[in-house]
Amino acid sequence: MNGYNLLYDWVLLAEFAAGSLAVLFYGSAYAIGRFFDFSTKRAIEYFGWFWNTNLRPVVIQPYRRVAADLPMIRTIIRSLRNVLEPQRLTEEAVAERDADLQGLTTTDPGIEKALEGSIAWLCRAQDKSASNDGGVARDFSLIEGWSSSYPETTGYIIPTLIIYANLTGDNQVRSRARRMLDWLLSIQFPDGGFQGSVIGAEPVIPVTFNTGQILLGLVSGAEEFGEEFREPMRRAADWLVATQDEDGCWRSHRSPFTEPTDKAYETHVSWGLFEAARLEPESGYAEAAMANIRWALSLQNENGWFRDCCLTEPEHPLTHTIGYVLRGVIEAYRFSRNEEFLVAARKTADALLDALRPDGTLPGRLDENWAGTVEWTCLTGNVQIAACWLLLFEYTGDQRYRDAAIAANRFVRRTMNFDGSPDTRGAVKGSFPVSGGYCAYEYPNWAAKFLIDSLLLEQALPPEV
Repeated sequence: MNGYNLLYDWVLLAEFAAGSLAVLFYGSAYAIGRFFDFSTKRAIEYFGWFWNTNLRPVVIQPYRRVAADLPMIRTIIRSLRNVLEPQRLTEEAVAERDADLQGLTTTDPGIEKALEGSIAWLCRAQDKSASNDGGVARDFSLIEGWSSSYPETTGYIIPTLIIYANLTGDNQVRSRARRMLDWLLSIQFPDGGFQGSVIGAEPVIPVTFNTGQILLGLVSGAEEFGEEFREPMRRAADWLVATQDEDGCWRSHRSPFTEPTDKAYETHVSWGLFEAARLEPESGYAEAAMANIRWALSLQNENGWFRDCCLTEPEHPLTHTIGYVLRGVIEAYRFSRNEEFLVAARKTADALLDALRPDGTLPGRLDENWAGTVEWTCLTGNVQIAACWLLLFEYTGDQRYRDAAIAANRFVRRTMNFDGSPDTRGAVKGSFPVSGGYCAYEYPNWAAKFLIDSLLLEQALPPEV
């Protein structure tokens, strides 16, 4: 079993590395650090500067020339993964996979039951975190069990819990959000940034995207609980402004856990700055956010698809990261009421309408022609995009957005379990089927968070006339 696990882990690394510059970038940075006796953090900072100014222009073009062969390479590696995977699956994982492959029943548990179940599961994820620190466990895995806390997603879970608590009067949920905030303050870097990945991961360095998501939580904390969280909010927002490039992109503090290329989906960072700007209108936060949105729109094709919009495979991005970039553009419109941003958001949202399958699912990955490249569904992306459609329905009155969002939310509700183990009761899988290519055999905390967000928007819809 240990031999299978070791080989399987190697295959997972190879799958991530196939066509990814992350291994080249961070492997080189680590080697430099060891040679010059730098800390890992300093090595990545120095090598990041050297990468952007010297190596990146030389490496990117050859990398893109071989990109056409990458799907074939990944297919071979994934076939090997599929052969090895059954050797390490638990009985629970096999049972869930087999149940998914048999298909779903037509039963929809409804909005209220799904909301209550997902809120209760997020509370359990906070209590069961392997790091036991007040943060929310990244996921529950049918193979590995509960993970340690994930600062990034804990950050944007906070506004979800506060909104739910204020709607329902649930003070226990409100107190949990406060405990998450207290924990995040305890791990904030002096310069204002926050680390990438989960507690216990290396290297521990400030990362742009993660800081932007935590900023959403800090703004909610300042609004709900007062000045105690306003100064940490300012430090995080100031750090984002200070580290932004002149063209609006963030390049100097990329995640060590994704491919080190430009990321259009960091418009979701801009959303955090827009929220901070509502509390600090003279801060320059809105201007920095707008600069990033305009930079990201330079990567939007005429058909609405975004280049450089994935964690590792930009030639066919996840609906998860498409949901991120779309929400950021919608938030730019909500903040400014500039029709340019609404037009751009509708380009992407309308193309996604065409990609929606009759059962309410989107393919987990979509290529530049909006064709699905995988059969499985990224459930997180499904509900993120449903929330975007619901916001666009509010702004435009276009009934197509409402109908598509309701169908997408309904499908995800039908994948949920409300009986059996409390570790999965009310949770949302990474993929459907659970063996799919996004967070396989895992229930990530952000999937539950984004489902709650989308269901609250659906619940607030006016009755149809």
